[in-house]
Amino acid sequence: MSAAELTFLASEGNCHFGGDNGCGFPAPGLNEFDFKPIFTVGGIDFTKPMLLSIICALLVVVFFWAAFAKPKLLPGKMQLVGEIGYDFVKRSIVLETIGKKGEKYVPMLVSMFFFVWIMNIMSIIPFAQFPVMSRIAFPVGLAIVVWITYMTLTFKKHGFVGGMKNLCWPSGIPGWVMFILVPIEFFSNIFVRPFTLAVRAFANMFAGHLLIVVFSVASWYLLSPTIGALYGSVSFVVAVGLTAFELLVQFLQAYIFVMLASSYIAGALEEAH
Repeated sequence: MSAAELTFLASEGNCHFGGDNGCGFPAPGLNEFDFKPIFTVGGIDFTKPMLLSIICALLVVVFFWAAFAKPKLLPGKMQLVGEIGYDFVKRSIVLETIGKKGEKYVPMLVSMFFFVWIMNIMSIIPFAQFPVMSRIAFPVGLAIVVWITYMTLTFKKHGFVGGMKNLCWPSGIPGWVMFILVPIEFFSNIFVRPFTLAVRAFANMFAGHLLIVVFSVASWYLLSPTIGALYGSVSFVVAVGLTAFELLVQFLQAYIFVMLASSYIAGALEEAH
């Protein structure tokens, strides 16, 4: 019996610790991140994570449109919430990291922050219950946007030669070590940065979701008229605690993602490496 089938059996209430059906613990795995296509167009499957990502994008667009379509000197509730969110990203991340010259990039980074945050929050929303950023394609796509912005600004600001120097040639370093540092800096700034940016967001959401699922399934599985009920109650408390902790992680991952994006933009705009 596959893990997916066992998880389904547990959710149907037929699989418990000490039961007479002989089923073991339905340990969740990668099957928790696979979804049947909602529909298929031209050989491309449209799945639940894709639907959630579209919903999240629409939520961001609709919210900020509603908040700032007709701004007032004395803001209403929605405009006030929008201004608080916008100013938080602008003052706490962008201006702190890039400075005044980063103001033109605030709209992009605000949109990215709330898009990532809401996609993470989907893991605790009823009927959604899945963090979209736990599918590697989504953080990779956002990391590519950041990387393209980073590369474009670097070469636009400094030209090709100056841009390569900005990326690969550390200042204040003895020349005899450059033959070691230049390849490392080149590989790090051009390849490692977008990779780590994507993997960091993906891995945290993947691990957090899997942990919550494990303890949630364990709570149900151990629910039986045996000593397992005691362990099941502990597992349930852990699941609730992990969910609360995940709320913090979801926010922090959006914050860190945008902070790193801001630091890359700041590096592209600097005169020296």
